[in-house]
Amino acid sequence: MSLLALLAFTAATTPIALEVPAMPREFRGVWVATVGNIDWPSKPGIPTEQAQHEMIAILDKSQELHLNAVIWQMRPCADALYDSKLEPWSSFLTGRSGKAPDPYWDPLAFGIKEAHKRGIEFHVWFNPFRAKHSMQKDEMLSMDHVSNAHPEIVKHYGDFLWMDPGEKLTQSHTLAVILDVVKRYDVDGIHIDDYFYPYKSYGKGADFPDDHSYLAYAHAGGQMSRDDWRRANVDTFIHDVDEGIHKIKPWVKFGISPFGIYRPGHPKTVKAAMDQFSELYADPLKWLQKGWCDYLSPQLYWKIDSPEPYKDLLDWWEKQNTLKRNIWPGNYTSKTDPKETEGAALWPAQEIVDQVETTREEGAGGNVHFSMRALMHNSEGIADALRKLYAQPALVPACPWLGDATPKRPNIRPTGDKSGGETSFFWSPGDDGDDLRWVCVYALRGTTWTSQVFPADDSTVSVAGNPTAVALTVVDRVGNESEPIAWPPKYQATLK
Repeated sequence: MSLLALLAFTAATTPIALEVPAMPREFRGVWVATVGNIDWPSKPGIPTEQAQHEMIAILDKSQELHLNAVIWQMRPCADALYDSKLEPWSSFLTGRSGKAPDPYWDPLAFGIKEAHKRGIEFHVWFNPFRAKHSMQKDEMLSMDHVSNAHPEIVKHYGDFLWMDPGEKLTQSHTLAVILDVVKRYDVDGIHIDDYFYPYKSYGKGADFPDDHSYLAYAHAGGQMSRDDWRRANVDTFIHDVDEGIHKIKPWVKFGISPFGIYRPGHPKTVKAAMDQFSELYADPLKWLQKGWCDYLSPQLYWKIDSPEPYKDLLDWWEKQNTLKRNIWPGNYTSKTDPKETEGAALWPAQEIVDQVETTREEGAGGNVHFSMRALMHNSEGIADALRKLYAQPALVPACPWLGDATPKRPNIRPTGDKSGGETSFFWSPGDDGDDLRWVCVYALRGTTWTSQVFPADDSTVSVAGNPTAVALTVVDRVGNESEPIAWPPKYQATLK
């Protein structure tokens, strides 16, 4: 081969370096509340087709706003908005406790599938101990509801029914309910909120009626004060949920959204607040520093310039995060919604924008918005504001303590199909052992990159038009992303 021919061959076969801007990492979550039909479904007992349509509308809006996680309440009051053999169907879904949907469907299976189609994680939100809400005051509960099946562990507290956390059956039953979902559904996360022992306001200041369980503990030789014993009950539950989830599926994230102020005086700028340590018997600081959760979403439901400053609270939580778990604060986004404020002054959308930007400045990994209704209504222009704030897709931050192995680089080849103004590609994993959740497709047009997220169970992906180059990565279930593979093969892609 002549020198000129050799140089020409080398030039033709030397890969062209292609630097691909990686998607940002930010948890962009939203709570979807079902208790009282706050967010979904719009009314109890609506037809299956309508309930499905409303669920799709929520997921479509989430995708449009580049949210990447929904936290969907599926167990508001010892009931189920999914097919459970352990608890009755919820009246918030079907209109009557214990009544199955007709025509039958399973909202949880349906929601997970539709969320994943849109590149959105699905976290299942449980209320661990609440058995009946005050708004269900005159409702007849199913005979297989815990209040009828095991009345000995259920206590009246104001207009609520509450399972006593000090009863072993309460703990084992709720744990079984959660782990049943982990076993049977392809969930991305399990989530519990701030309701452990009930807020004292529910019982008009009365103490929680747990004499029976506490005296049984004392008679068996227990030495703790009642307050310490109550906190120990909640600690045991949190530990067991965390351990139980990860024994079954190590990649499923466990998240908790406690009351946003740990205790009065923490931080020092916060002087007056409900003390969750002595009222809810919750110690989220311990859970965070013991590593009993994968993410903590303290409900920071105060304005930046309030006596409980958002920035100060977030900074305090970040400083306590000694194990570097994910801190994704909760934001009271529904303060933009007249239905939530009930005549009080509305928050402008800019307040939420400023809070998210403060979160980014503090180095926390994302936010969770309460709740979906405000985004669906675009209250005070909040959806428009988030659309600008979340202009590009983002991946959920990884959880390296759940696994940090980088997936193998995938394979890619065009399908030859360019119908509908799109270019399609086949892809396959680089290693059959990879347990993958997402395929990320980066497309170059001129000097501009765009990105999309697809579920990993789709064997083909498509991009609009005929881009100059396409790079593809895969993301495993705990968030680790592979190196990219490029098409055409003359490019050698790297993430930057």
